[in-house]
Amino acid sequence: MNDVKLGILTRAPRSYSTQRLRAAAMDRGVDITLYDTLRFAIDLSRDDPNVTYRGRDIDDVDAILPRIGASITFYGLAVVRQFQAMDVYTPNTADGIANSRDKLRSMQILSRHEIEVPSTTFVRERSDIRSAIDRVGGAPVIIKTLEGTQGIGVILAPDLRVAEAVIETLQSTNQNVLIQRFVSESRGSDIRAIVVGDRVVAAMRRSARGDEFRSNVHRGGTTEAVHLDPETSEVALRAAQTLGLTVCGVDMLESNNGPLVMEVNSSPGLQGIEEATGLDVAGTIIDHIVSNVNFPDLDVRQRLGEATGYGVAEIHVDRGATIDGVTLAESGLRDRDITVLVIENGFGVVPNPSSEWVLNAGDRLLCFGRLDEMRSLAPARRARRGRIRPLPDDPLR
Repeated sequence: MNDVKLGILTRAPRSYSTQRLRAAAMDRGVDITLYDTLRFAIDLSRDDPNVTYRGRDIDDVDAILPRIGASITFYGLAVVRQFQAMDVYTPNTADGIANSRDKLRSMQILSRHEIEVPSTTFVRERSDIRSAIDRVGGAPVIIKTLEGTQGIGVILAPDLRVAEAVIETLQSTNQNVLIQRFVSESRGSDIRAIVVGDRVVAAMRRSARGDEFRSNVHRGGTTEAVHLDPETSEVALRAAQTLGLTVCGVDMLESNNGPLVMEVNSSPGLQGIEEATGLDVAGTIIDHIVSNVNFPDLDVRQRLGEATGYGVAEIHVDRGATIDGVTLAESGLRDRDITVLVIENGFGVVPNPSSEWVLNAGDRLLCFGRLDEMRSLAPARRARRGRIRPLPDDPLR
């Protein structure tokens, strides 16, 4: 018998995914309860802030698994944040869910961390639409609303005039839209990889039927199990970790230049992937939660509030810098009260590097230590190519 008490936050208790997760938990002796996300109340009026459910204090839950639909994102994230504040473990934090739910924000984060995505642009002015379409390679283009699931709000515009008309119509209804390159070589199919913890536990190829270009199962798409190559698996893992999710579905297109991340779903459906692969994905998710229940997510910056002058920062090793080509022991970082937690370079990620690790140009060091010392190691900001200069009549000039 397992002592873990798990709550699943859901508005669809009878759905395939929820019932499979419930059954998997019960098979493992986990005390499982399904909660309607909207029936929680957050109580901040007392010394020990809490959440109540239908008027009853919730103080006996060890972990939660949020399955929050797009229509209740704001309230659902508030509930998840409160559970996190109570040190209740969740595989997907509120920040991670928020990052993935906003398509523009997720694209910004992924591209910032050099994870390949389809060429994407975002504009508001009508006069900027044509140039935006040109920047992603011209028509046909994919037009996406910033919020939408199961293929809703995704439109293929075959030519420039149609694209302009669709974008103007959506913007006239106060919809913000992304414009993306149509990856024709994917031929109406994509890859969904399910990430749990630090591995891809299942993957399938989804293919659209007939003239439909969207491969979602809810749109009638067909599925087949696939074995991902190491590159594609690595991209899926990096996408999940970069957005701050440990249980998610990563959707990728197979392009001529490698996998492109389309979207990361923090509440992936389980029916399609389990039927395609025959794997117990729900059980793997429950096992992951049980094994990590004693390690709730920590917001390092909040927890360091009383450690004045200390923090977390990233240091880049530039060619010719004093720490380029020397070991960590010789770098003098420890003498300056700086501890290197992780090193990332073109070959991968090295956690807790040894003192004999040799630093090289291009390495990125995630460090904890004195902020003034780390600031002194930051190189001067380089001028970016193509920086926008004000026009002669620009009032901001």
